[in-house]
Amino acid sequence: MTRTQASRTSQVQSPPRSATAERSVGRPIDRVDGKAKTTGAARFSAEFPYPDIAHAALVYATIARGRITGIDTADASAITGVLAVITHLNAPAMKPPPAMSVMDLSTLATGTSVNYLNTDEVHWNGQPVAVVVAETLDAALRAAALVRVTYRELPATVDFTGEEKNAVPQKNSPIQSGGARKGDAEAALAAAPFSVDLRFTTPPHHHNAIEPHSTTAAWDGDRLTVHEGTQNIAWTRKQLARRFDVPVEGVRVISPYVGGAFGGKSMVWAGTILTVLAARVTGRPVRMMLTREGVYRTVGGRTPSTQRVALGADADGKLTALIHTSVTQTGRVGGGPEQVTSQSRHLYDAANILLQQNLVELDALSNTVMRAPGESIGTFALETAVDELAYKLDLDPIELRMRNEPSRNPIDGKRFAHRMLREAYALGAEKFGWSGRTPQPGSMRDGRWLVGMGVASAYHPSWQFSANVTVRLAVDGTVVVRCGFHEMGMGGATAQAQIAADALGVPFDAVRVEYGDSTLPTGPGAGGSGQTASVAASLLTACEKLKRSVLALARRSSESPLRGRRLNGLEARDGGLWAGGTGPGETYVAILARAGVPSVDARVGSETRVGEVAGQVRFMSKLLLDRRRWVKAACGAQFCEVRVDPDTGEVRVSRWLGAFDVGTVINAKTVGSQLRGGIVMGIGMALSEETLVDPRNGRIMNPGLAEYHVPVHADIPPIDIHCLDEPDPTMPLGLVGVGEVSITGTAAAIANAIHHATGKRVRDLPITLDKLL
Repeated sequence: MTRTQASRTSQVQSPPRSATAERSVGRPIDRVDGKAKTTGAARFSAEFPYPDIAHAALVYATIARGRITGIDTADASAITGVLAVITHLNAPAMKPPPAMSVMDLSTLATGTSVNYLNTDEVHWNGQPVAVVVAETLDAALRAAALVRVTYRELPATVDFTGEEKNAVPQKNSPIQSGGARKGDAEAALAAAPFSVDLRFTTPPHHHNAIEPHSTTAAWDGDRLTVHEGTQNIAWTRKQLARRFDVPVEGVRVISPYVGGAFGGKSMVWAGTILTVLAARVTGRPVRMMLTREGVYRTVGGRTPSTQRVALGADADGKLTALIHTSVTQTGRVGGGPEQVTSQSRHLYDAANILLQQNLVELDALSNTVMRAPGESIGTFALETAVDELAYKLDLDPIELRMRNEPSRNPIDGKRFAHRMLREAYALGAEKFGWSGRTPQPGSMRDGRWLVGMGVASAYHPSWQFSANVTVRLAVDGTVVVRCGFHEMGMGGATAQAQIAADALGVPFDAVRVEYGDSTLPTGPGAGGSGQTASVAASLLTACEKLKRSVLALARRSSESPLRGRRLNGLEARDGGLWAGGTGPGETYVAILARAGVPSVDARVGSETRVGEVAGQVRFMSKLLLDRRRWVKAACGAQFCEVRVDPDTGEVRVSRWLGAFDVGTVINAKTVGSQLRGGIVMGIGMALSEETLVDPRNGRIMNPGLAEYHVPVHADIPPIDIHCLDEPDPTMPLGLVGVGEVSITGTAAAIANAIHHATGKRVRDLPITLDKLL
């Protein structure tokens, strides 16, 4: 706690208003960054000006595995404006990427284990083998196309489908469990009077953010400044410091705006490393803007999967067996398992459960996290299988779910910290008009269109990370919150301003939030739908510290009626800053003014090495303790209506409603926007998105939006969002997490609606025309 002293003769300043500030949390407040983004004033990572800046472009390997035998750079070097062509033959040595360790969480940002341009080995089709630096972007791109590389190819394993039989069981770790069991699920399945035993497949998916990955890097001696659209400033900073062997304090990462990110900007990929390398080689600031193809070649995407879901039930629909197994891929040079069976641990009260995730390792780019990794594809299989079982039982799909809604976690009996899935289904069914659905497939029409309704459960675990925060209250009534968190379009700064305003009793407009820079207190990564809760926990603590500090000033003032009183903090919550008056309800602003103190600061967390280690220990301790005590998650009910052309197989999603239990709603406008965004992404996953990989050589065949089809406006109906807005008592302010839950269950709801419309089951994503004809 620090405070800046001022002249004791300063005049007492009146608060801006005398009435109690209006509550900010829950209101649909416009985003504070909205004007900057819509007017073009916001600067993204490729828009920061530097004098004498150069531009870089990558050259990609065209084999999946082997060694480089020769690189001809003569034609590329002859292009006017080319400054350097950097290959493994002339690149400065870098430190190798750190091995992943839970003792140093920043190592989790290692995109791959490849030491780019410090090796002649090729590990996947698309690995960068050279970087061209030129005066202009056009010259860099033209020169990159002229670099000629020859290889000695080695046998490569690239066909996921062909290698599925070689998958091995995933091991358990402190972060993720590879399997779980209760009872004998296989025996119970065999004995069940009603059962389904189904196979599902999902393809690889790739990130297509509005802002492709871009980096601007500038060296000043051993000091490095990087402008990067990253989801984890702190991890990026530490990775760069390690790779280039410079002190962490000498690396500054600036990321005020991230133009969309769904996990693909969580890791440090080749483009970032090689931009920094190019800047060091040329001695000039360098910018690299990956093309869409470049993102596909060098940034990991979602793994493909095959899944088995088998369900057994008695005549009343009570589940006697639940089996969910999966096979996903990782790269030999990195990547991690997806928690495909995560939701199957928690959603249904089956008497016997068997869950197992399996992995196959390929000569491919590392897979990486992508919006609700695991649950997004896992809920497709589980929730489609539940729908199929409902038809076998002649039960309404919602009724089957409600008959198997658990009161405690099915696997281990832990309590749910907060779970209102029944209420979400009840609300959603009423608002959507589920009772108007006739159950027989093909029984509903609108003219020539077949109409179908489908439903599925949404589920995503709740996460909370450590965060360092400072808060300053000034005598003029303004508040500054400082934390190096990330603004990816979700309205993070707006939400934290709302939280601070209520915690200190000030108007929303009196709060300014600083974020997006490694010079600020270390913030959490923006992932796992945990950033808002993580920052809020520390922010609330800092606000309480600040109020106690201000009241301590009052107790020391000879003029204050609070002098010498022992306060329990209630005064800090009764009335807030703008309550007005003197006496026991004396306002904080008046206290500062009377004490001649211009501002008071409060801090949570430490930026020292010891503080950093302590923060990681607190995070891991809380994570493990919470997992022993609770199951924490956001959940919801997805309701979908489709229209299918019986002649062409064309599918149109005509109506959507989502009812969600996401805890406290901080901002009604931004929460609704996030939930809609996840549903839109889920519609793309269900109907069009698919990364096509050549099984002969591992090359991605559709690396761009011309052939990788994402939804456009014409594909998306009005999306009706409802939130229960009931707080989780174990989370800060009762908020749970919003960013990812709404993509879960989406693909299943569509598949179930298509079956209701046509009578055809499609268990392989995406659901394209050929699969319905």
